[in-house]
Amino acid sequence: MKLSRTLIPDLSVLQAFECAARHGNFTQAAVELNLTQSAVSRQIKTLEAQLGVLLFERVRQRVVLSETGRTLLPDIRRLLHQSEEIVVRARTSAHGEHVLSIASLPTFGSRWLVPRLADFLRRHPGTAINIASRSEPFDFTTEGFDLAIHYGQPVWAHATCTYLCGEIILPVASPSFIQSRPIARMEDLQGKPLLHLATRPKLWAEWFELNGIDWENAYRGNRFDQIAMIIEAAVRGLGFALLPLYLIEDEVASGKLQIVFNRPMPTDNSYYVVLPEGKQESSLGKAFQRWLLEQVGSRFS
Repeated sequence: MKLSRTLIPDLSVLQAFECAARHGNFTQAAVELNLTQSAVSRQIKTLEAQLGVLLFERVRQRVVLSETGRTLLPDIRRLLHQSEEIVVRARTSAHGEHVLSIASLPTFGSRWLVPRLADFLRRHPGTAINIASRSEPFDFTTEGFDLAIHYGQPVWAHATCTYLCGEIILPVASPSFIQSRPIARMEDLQGKPLLHLATRPKLWAEWFELNGIDWENAYRGNRFDQIAMIIEAAVRGLGFALLPLYLIEDEVASGKLQIVFNRPMPTDNSYYVVLPEGKQESSLGKAFQRWLLEQVGSRFS
């Protein structure tokens, strides 16, 4: 059954709802949207009438989202974001550019991918790149990306994962930190300040076990939820860190970080290029995948 078009809200009405929800105030929403407060109020009432629900409640001269409003807000924000993406793609195409939208792991994107992108753009003139950070698998049908860089197992609903590279980690620290806490043997790391990645809390225990060292104290130390934070913490002398070598090439080359023991450990997961169903034959997406594989070569494996 198809809805009558009169029941489908205009984007301007949805924008008014999202803006009012963000500010918790119709007047501030009106200022942002360059409308009058009464115009925003009318748009909200129109949306409530179309949906048949109450979206806001008045509490002490403030407007707060109703339970239904809170439920709808994430979907409406996603719809508005998709609409913006469509407009951006259309305007970019009007200038003769082809847009490639990529979802990348944050640290992989900023420290490895972006520094190399000039080479891809040189080979594919007329291409515009749109990169956004995503740490977990998502639904390609709602996000609209052409491909993604994924770390984990080769499992992604309605998409195909192609192996990109494995991951090797090594213990590193800043030279000044190593000098202040001399270590001669791997066992000397026990009891020393360790830096941990919150999403991979067992790395140090696994590294100690791999090297035949008691790992009773492997979980002590500071924790961070991003690899980029641990890299910076290690550079600043906060402790010893287990990090993928490919993400700290510049720091090692410049001497900001030093490999403590050349005892690499492969992790259980790997990196993959993910192409969604329906875009498997995308010539630009395939070209980017080939370029990634070429760039990786034997560097990570």
